[in-house]
Amino acid sequence: MELKRSLLDQAAGKEIITDEQADQLWTFLSEQQQQTPSFRFTHILYYFGGLIAIGAMSLFMTLSWESLGGWGLLLIALIYAGAGLWLTEFFLKRLDLKIPAGITATFVVVLTPLAVFGFQAGMGWWSGGHEYRDYHRYIDWSWLFMELATLASGAVMLWRYRLPFLVMPVAVTLWYMSMDLAPFLFGEEYVAWELRKWVSLWFGLLIALLAFWVDIRNQSSRDFAFWLYIFGVTAFWSGLSLMESESEWSKLFYCMVNIGMIFTGAILGRRVFVVFGGLGVAGYLGYLAYEVFENSLLFPIALTLIGLAIVWLGILWQRHEQPVSNRLRRLLPAPLRELIERRH
Repeated sequence: MELKRSLLDQAAGKEIITDEQADQLWTFLSEQQQQTPSFRFTHILYYFGGLIAIGAMSLFMTLSWESLGGWGLLLIALIYAGAGLWLTEFFLKRLDLKIPAGITATFVVVLTPLAVFGFQAGMGWWSGGHEYRDYHRYIDWSWLFMELATLASGAVMLWRYRLPFLVMPVAVTLWYMSMDLAPFLFGEEYVAWELRKWVSLWFGLLIALLAFWVDIRNQSSRDFAFWLYIFGVTAFWSGLSLMESESEWSKLFYCMVNIGMIFTGAILGRRVFVVFGGLGVAGYLGYLAYEVFENSLLFPIALTLIGLAIVWLGILWQRHEQPVSNRLRRLLPAPLRELIERRH
């Protein structure tokens, strides 16, 4: 439910609440919203600036940094990490700004691979054939120590600060690790695209289930599962969509999985399921239109009728949503029921 100031004014006009209560309630809600990520200009500036700073120490690292040597890279990483920790404490303790604090704390976690790489290079232990800037570009099992250290760093920072944005580098690192572990475990077989698709699918499913578990366990108003859902669903859907099959039943099953994702997203209040599920269904319908029913006059008509039937189903659901929802929720396990009630 989206609450606007105009709705409070209408409630005051109908004497449900007083004008003074409307002002006080709006002030209270505005203050609470400041700590919740949303599509407002202030928050856009926070994340835009933060992601530039994070990208500078990860994705956009230049080759000239390699000339500093291993110990130089480690020293720079430690200096930056110290500054990031100081800013995190400053934003939290002095200004009570959780979103900027989450960004600077994440910045510290993102520096972990650079610090580990610098230490390995300084000790003469780096045996990989790549430079640090290749960490985000190439799959190689030699990155595993950096990834394990990043997961440990992320866990410590999450334990210390309890800020949801810290889950983002953890989710990215788990994604990287799934790709880097595969060639280590399967050897040259991983070169085959078929195996990569299956790794992506199963990894994505596991991360999505982990996100669901985090969602169930989380009793606070902060969303710790968001980034896990993003990367889990993306990996799962990408692996599933890249698979090829000549069987029409397999293609229909793909469509049904995507429809299931749409309903899952609606139930859990997670748009990422709905977006990718919608793309999958649209892709399947496009396949039917351009391949199976290419010369059919009836297919667009049948599709129109199906679409209108779904709209009518939505109207019926709206009319009876509350009693049906209550009845269905009573059948669910208590933790899942509580999760759905929190999300809606």
